[in-house]
Amino acid sequence: MEKELVVKSTTDNLAKVRDFTRKTAEECGFTEDTLGKIVLAVDEACTNIIKHAYKYSPNGVIIISIKFDKDRFSISIVDEGIHFNPNSVPEPNIVEYYKQKKVGGLGIFLMKKLMDEVKYSTISGNKNEVILVKYLSE
Repeated sequence: MEKELVVKSTTDNLAKVRDFTRKTAEECGFTEDTLGKIVLAVDEACTNIIKHAYKYSPNGVIIISIKFDKDRFSISIVDEGIHFNPNSVPEPNIVEYYKQKKVGGLGIFLMKKLMDEVKYSTISGNKNEVILVKYLSE
């Protein structure tokens, strides 16, 4: 199975992204708990793209491609915004984070906790891709 959604880089489209992700993951038989984790991880990735890669410009494009093969649910999210090195972001100290009452900044951390694999790469020289993978092993 393979499905694709293309949206402009606005927060208004996040609901469409969440619905597309949820419906596709439901078809693959994930539990409600895992559906929530997958949807949240994709939402975080797209929010980061809108905020950081496109700096809130509504003219950018986000391409979400979902593939399901046997027990592997893979979501590819591609943008042509500013490049990003996820290794430049240190792992947050969650206790300190909450003590300081911070808001935001946990997107990458959350994606890594919610999904089985998270990979970042540059493709075709000017495109960013994040791949989120969840295994159907419930």
